[in-house]
Amino acid sequence: MRIQFNFYPAWLICLVVVSACVASHRLSAEDALPPNVLFILVDDLNCDLGCYGHPLVQSPQIDELAATALRFSKAYSQYPVCNPSRSSLMTGLYPEQTGVLSNSGNFRKRHPDLTTLPQHFMNHGYFAARVGKIYHYGVPDQIGTPGEDDPGSWDATISPRGRDRDVHDRIHSLIPGKFGGTLSWLNLDTPDEDQTDGRGATAAIEIMKQHRPEKTGKPFFLAVGFYRPHTPYVAPSKYFDLYDRDAIEPVMEKPGDRDDIPHAALPDRAHQRTLTVPQRQEIIQAYYAAISYMDAQVGRLLDALAELDLEENTIVVFASDHGYHLGHHGLWQKSDLFEGSCRVPMMIRVPGHTSSGQVHKHPVELLDLYPTVSELCGLEIPPFVLGDSLTEVLADPTAQTGSAAYSVTKSRGGNLYPELKGKDILGRTIRTDRYRYTEWGDEAEYGVELYDYELDPEEFTNLANTKTPSAIQRELQSRLLVERRNANSSVANGSPNE
Repeated sequence: MRIQFNFYPAWLICLVVVSACVASHRLSAEDALPPNVLFILVDDLNCDLGCYGHPLVQSPQIDELAATALRFSKAYSQYPVCNPSRSSLMTGLYPEQTGVLSNSGNFRKRHPDLTTLPQHFMNHGYFAARVGKIYHYGVPDQIGTPGEDDPGSWDATISPRGRDRDVHDRIHSLIPGKFGGTLSWLNLDTPDEDQTDGRGATAAIEIMKQHRPEKTGKPFFLAVGFYRPHTPYVAPSKYFDLYDRDAIEPVMEKPGDRDDIPHAALPDRAHQRTLTVPQRQEIIQAYYAAISYMDAQVGRLLDALAELDLEENTIVVFASDHGYHLGHHGLWQKSDLFEGSCRVPMMIRVPGHTSSGQVHKHPVELLDLYPTVSELCGLEIPPFVLGDSLTEVLADPTAQTGSAAYSVTKSRGGNLYPELKGKDILGRTIRTDRYRYTEWGDEAEYGVELYDYELDPEEFTNLANTKTPSAIQRELQSRLLVERRNANSSVANGSPNE
């Protein structure tokens, strides 16, 4: 039985009814139950968090989670845009294999019978539920609806809607009336629980209560998708008050920074390169406030695990769908292949595990979550899944993962450069421990980039030379070719629909 809930005042009554229905399929009382999974996926969150070393952002709840989890300092999205990234990590396939290379499209068109991550758990006796945004939503307009959800992935779903969805006439925006893909923000003086993510946290906690394994006889896979800090950056006033605007030092575009960057690599958005310093401070304050608000809701989930005696048998996964720029290279938001757009915060907490509080410093991919969580729960990894299980890393955080992180995106350079307008250009990049190597176009005909993060962490100098490539460039070019072949390989080997 799969039931869709919209967030109406009577949702608690409905949830109790569902609890009785889903309890009909229970594991034997004598069986030892595998661990629950709390899968927290955040929208448009970069690594501006206390546990990642940010000097201003206040994220005490996520920081506390990091202190009891394995934190990944080099985790990367496979496509730095919502729908392609989420489709990839939820299916265990690279974006070129899912066929989802933009915010439009659905992986079911190419893979109608593919087993998603939550379906895999459902097939092994788990109750799977979604609260908020896990698959794609058009934010903010689709808040409170199922969005672009995959109904077959869940036993039950809740789509919260808070007061932030109903104040669009008050939101500040660089382009009046536009919010999702445009810098926009609002200080909304309401209680936490009145906004969408607060209501989502409340709903998720109720699911934990109603679907405790000792009550239902089966473990749960609970996916909670928080909308903030996605634009519009809306948060209660107390979170804005955490940040003194004058203390915020915006990243400014450095003179000459773009001179060696291929045009295809620059997805500029209207009005963003000309923002004044006070405008930047106001926008960044709002982004940080949205982070702190979301952080508080994460804390409510973690507190509930402890209060319900679920903490000792629940694996917690925390990640963002992609990174986010706040002015670096003159860029804001996402959809490029620089570090700020591809890198994500990611952590995994396994109760009683020796990796608690440690950091893994080598590149990993969001794609690795599907096989990792499956293996941690004793589930066989489906043969079509292409990510690498990180269970060895969880046992030994110093272990090398052995491969580079691979990401792709469609160029939006045509927004600014006429010679690219109307061209369908795919950029591909690999991130190793030290370098990032990127090619734009199938034959790199629209540009090449190479950055050395040990010597140039701000990506100011593009070391690529198309006429006389260096030895490291040739090596990375070969590695990218291998990753491209892997990311475009057939998924017929074990895929249920090929």
